[in-house]
Amino acid sequence: MLRRFLFAAFLLALATATPLQARTLDEIIRSGTLRVGVNPNFPPMSSYGKSNELQGFDVDIGRRIASALGVKVQFVATEAANRVPFLVSNRIDLSLGALTRTPERAKLVGFTVPLHTEAMGVITTDKVPAKTWQDLNRREITLVNMRGNLSVQILKEKLPRPKVLLVDGNADTIRAIAQGRADALVENVDFFLSFTRNYPNVKWRVLKDPIFVAQCAIGVRRGNESLREFLNVLLYDLHTSGAVNDTWKKWYGAPMAVPVQADAFF
Repeated sequence: MLRRFLFAAFLLALATATPLQARTLDEIIRSGTLRVGVNPNFPPMSSYGKSNELQGFDVDIGRRIASALGVKVQFVATEAANRVPFLVSNRIDLSLGALTRTPERAKLVGFTVPLHTEAMGVITTDKVPAKTWQDLNRREITLVNMRGNLSVQILKEKLPRPKVLLVDGNADTIRAIAQGRADALVENVDFFLSFTRNYPNVKWRVLKDPIFVAQCAIGVRRGNESLREFLNVLLYDLHTSGAVNDTWKKWYGAPMAVPVQADAFF
């Protein structure tokens, strides 16, 4: 979706939401159920499996949180534009789904310490003689991306010289490189690497230096400090034990490109 469309949808949902008091940690425990927002159209973060049950990184993390609280988990389907409005209107207790911490969102909801990162970097092949992302800033290079992606605008600013091929879906980006119609993809590397497995004969490469790294956290209702503090303590345990990275590798087939450094946030 276009960024403007998402923002407009967010404003509409927010305007129609009925403000309610967020459920405190004690109230969630007494209720016996934790309501976790996940995006069901965002594999491998979360999606419906063959048995029509939700699965993925976010689903496993949501279950770990509920288990630590000693309650059942209720997953609530939330598209990208609905995550913040669902928290504001108290339809969910917490939101997962690659919720990037930004100053704009922090005015509306509360964030925990980071759960995972989004590293914008380069996926290419051995046919492209590039060591850094700056090496792609050449007119003979074709970069592939999806229509409406925020990263399309970033490409115009960071890499203005290459040609740009726009496609419709995540898998189409990797297919274009495998077929020789494009040379590289500049995006959140972790979310696209799984598609490279469909082309085992291609010698894929991920350039070492990311363009930038964003921090994604668990979102809670603003002012719900009891729940946020509990989640921060739990996240420290999940990071230091390796549980977060192990879960990431389970679903993505590779370690997180830029792991969260737990000690930097606690």
